[in-house]
Formats: sequence, structure tokens, C-alpha cells
Amino acid sequence: MELIFEVNEKSGRKIHLSNERWAHINQEHPEVAPYLEDIKDALTNPLRIVPYEDDSNVNYYYQYFKERRLRYLLVVVKYLNNHGFIITAYFVRNIK
Repeated sequence: MELIFEVNEKSGRKIHLSNERWAHINQEHPEVAPYLEDIKDALTNPLRIVPYEDDSNVNYYYQYFKERRLRYLLVVVKYLNNHGFIITAYFVRNIK
């Protein structure tokens, strides 16, 4: 598996973005393509981290963008064996 990047998130756990997931994000959410560095920033310095209520191994990482109509970049991360991988990323109007 080829990686686009790997970072340590706020609590120190590693999170990676694979080529396959980046291709998915670019296909399904092309508006996110210019925000690769902001995805990293959402993981290392998030505005808020919200646990996903249906799966305790998934967290939502949010970053705020004042200039956008959909103001929050949401990065969805799943953890397996204490290592995270990005499932998807897209913009939303509100924090869930």
C-alpha cells in the first residue's frame, strides 16, 4: 500500500492516508483536492474531535474555514490496532 502521508495525531497515534483513499476522496469529493495540507492539519491540530456513535473505532476530525459556505472540513478516521487510516474527507455545514 502506497501512502500519501502519515502523521501523528493530537494524542500521538499515527494516522495515514493511502493512495487508494486519496483517489476515493478526489473522485467523490473533488472540492477537497486542494486541501491536502489542511487534512493533515485537521489531524494534528483539530478544532474538535468527535467520536462516531455507531463505531467506537471511528473519530471525526474537524477543521474550520471561515471563507467557505460549508465551513468545516471533516476527516473521518478509523483505528485498527491503535493505528488510524483516513476513510474519507469532505466539507460540512455543521459539526455533528
